[in-house]
Parts: sequence; C-alpha cells; structure tokens
Amino acid sequence: MTATLFTNARIIDPQAGDVTHGALLVRDGKIVGHGAELAIPDGAKVIDCGGHYLAPGIVDLGVKVCEPGERHKESFRSAGLAAAAGGVTTMITRPDTDPAIDNPETLEFVARRASEAAPVRVLPMAALTKGRQGREMTEIGFLLDAGAVAFTDCDNVTSDTKVLTRALSYAHSLGALVQLHPQEPGLSKGAAATSGKFASLRGLPAVSAMAERMGIDRDIALIEMTGARVHFDQITTARALPALERAKRNGLDVTAGTSIHHLTLNELDVADYRTFYKVKPPLRSEDDRLATVDALRAGLIDILSSMHTPQDEESKRLPFEEAASGAVALQTLLPAALRLYHSGDLTLPHLFRAMALNPADRLGLPQGRLTAGAPADLIVFDANAPFVLDRFTLLSKSKNTPFDGARLQGRLRATYVGGQLVHGETA
Repeated sequence: MTATLFTNARIIDPQAGDVTHGALLVRDGKIVGHGAELAIPDGAKVIDCGGHYLAPGIVDLGVKVCEPGERHKESFRSAGLAAAAGGVTTMITRPDTDPAIDNPETLEFVARRASEAAPVRVLPMAALTKGRQGREMTEIGFLLDAGAVAFTDCDNVTSDTKVLTRALSYAHSLGALVQLHPQEPGLSKGAAATSGKFASLRGLPAVSAMAERMGIDRDIALIEMTGARVHFDQITTARALPALERAKRNGLDVTAGTSIHHLTLNELDVADYRTFYKVKPPLRSEDDRLATVDALRAGLIDILSSMHTPQDEESKRLPFEEAASGAVALQTLLPAALRLYHSGDLTLPHLFRAMALNPADRLGLPQGRLTAGAPADLIVFDANAPFVLDRFTLLSKSKNTPFDGARLQGRLRATYVGGQLVHGETA
C-alpha cells in the first residue's frame, strides 16, 4: 500500500464550501481524508504544497478533441497534455468529429486512443442523432454499453421536434443524459455576433439574444413532455435565465452550463474583427455577462467549462464573418476563472463546485470532491502568481486563444490523476 501526504496546503473543499489550511492523505490512488492535523503514516511520501491551494481536479464537460478526422488541429495526446497543464483531470469529450461519434465502433476507437495517449481521464459523449444531422436517432442503448456518458449533437440543433422528442423519450427510458444547445437554429444560422449597436457598427451578421430564449423554451417543453434528463451546454444571455429558473422550480431534471469565454469576455472584445474572439454562441453584451456570473454564483447555472474548440490558423486567418468559431481553453480555463475570484465575483469553493463537483455529480462520477474514497485527482496552484499568456506556449496543437497577450493570475504547480503526478513538480 502506497501513501502520500500533502501538507501545508490551503484546501478547497467544494462540498463543504470552505477553504482550510491543513493536510490531505492519499492511499492507493484514493483520498483517505483531510484536516488540520494528520499523522504521517509509516513510509508515506510527504509533499509540501508550500502554502498553495490544493483542490479537486477540474472535470471539463464539452471538450472537442479532433480525432478522428482533424488530428492536425488536436489529438488526444496534445489535448491530454494541455489538460494536465491546465488542471483538468477529466475531459468529457464531444462527438462533433469527422465522422461523428454515432456508433459503438467509432466510440470504442476514441476510447482506445484516449487511454493510450492522454495522461488524464477521458470520457466520451456520443451523438444523439446519426451524423448529428437531426434526422434519425442513434442506437443510444448500444452506445451506453460501449461507454458513452451522455448524448449530444453539440451545436447542430435538431429542428425536427418529432425526432428530438423520440430521442429524448428513448434516452429517458434508459436513464441517459442528453446535452442540448439552446438556440433557435433559423435565427442563429450564419450569425457572427450578437445583435446590437456593436454588431451594426461593424456590419456583422448578428443574432438576437432571443434566439437562446426561444431555443430553451422549446427544449423545456419537450423535457416536460418526455421526462428526459437534460443538460444545457451554454446559457449565455439574461433572457434565457427566467425560463431555466422556472424549469428547475417545476422539478424538471435539468442543469445548465456556461463557458469561460462568456463569463470573462464580452462583445466589445471583438474590437476590430479579432477572429480569436469568434466563438459560438457569439460573445454577448456586458449586461448578459454579468447576469451569467450572477446565475453561476446563485447556482442557477451549475457548470463552468472550457468548451475547448481547436481551430487551425487557416480557419481563423479569415474575414470575421468567414472565420471558424471556437477557442482553445483547456490550459487557460483555470487562470481565466481566477479572474472571477480576484474580482470578488466568485469564491474559490464556488468556482470548484462549478468546474469539478457539479459536472461530476451530473454525470454520476466519483471525481470532483475531496471525500474519503474519491479518486485522488488533485491540483496544486498558486492563485496569485501573475503572468502574461503567450499562446505559443500552449500545449494544444491549435493556438486559437482570445487570451493571447492577456495579463492573468494563477499558475498551476502540479496535477495528479489517481495520486500519480501527470504535470508539474512534486514539491
């Protein structure tokens, strides 16, 4: 039996909602306990955290890894290294690959590649409809057996409500979680910005924030009809929040997430057509950003994720309207989230509840917590260390980050998966 004692740590416990100074004991890859005073077991390895923060590793729901089909943008190896360097110990991957992950054979290929190449845990989601085309649902039962943890067509919104109703009903019968993208697809098609003065001045094709409200209203009606378990991947506007609140109050089995970019950036950051700031949904107004932060703090929005979407230089070095949407964020999620801590908007337990505990709970995973018996997926970080981000230091193959050149605070010191060091130093 091998034991490791992490000492002199400021321990962030998202379940208890507090930060305490003390030690944490790990044995055989699992947490034994933590507290102010822990005896050193015979033969235990002692790691002095130097007064830095010790927290559960991030469970990132909604990561795009471009295998199969676009390995030049991101591989499981490069994504796994970036995740470990960013404090992400579990990646929940999206099925928007080429081809889509819509059958057990493709899912098993992905699982095998991930286990061979990535130093962190990788759990795949599968497509809800074949080819993510919204015409025919996938074999949800077979995909569950093959290891799918949830089902989603990502940002391909199924406009045929009969198809979506059947898929939700079938998922409900199997107890499967479905992730939906709340958008009205007709209104949002071709949009590059959010409607308003800024989009008009820049001459950009835009979509009203009401498209998100209309999408979530429709989806909530179908959830009420079918009883399905649903997670909304990104809520980014104030207009969508009352509908989400009503759904929860009425007892529907729904949760919601948002992305780090929508919590820390707004539409004005696009400035003079900076395509690294083009994401989907488009960046919103400052009022929407503040409302989303408030909703995360109140627990109305449950999960904060990177929505990591690699794009190569050729896809981004285009006029804003033509450029591909998306940004890499595995390695920038933690320091960007710490902006909200340093601004006083969110406490560290709030952040790690949204980034670790809540996504793990929604997926029924044992990670994301510091309770006895939980996997020792841990990170040690200095929340105050300042640095200027250089995108070329990122370990992802693609470097399309809006935080290039940004002044950030918060450096990761070490990442452990199952008690084993996968990034950084032991002391």
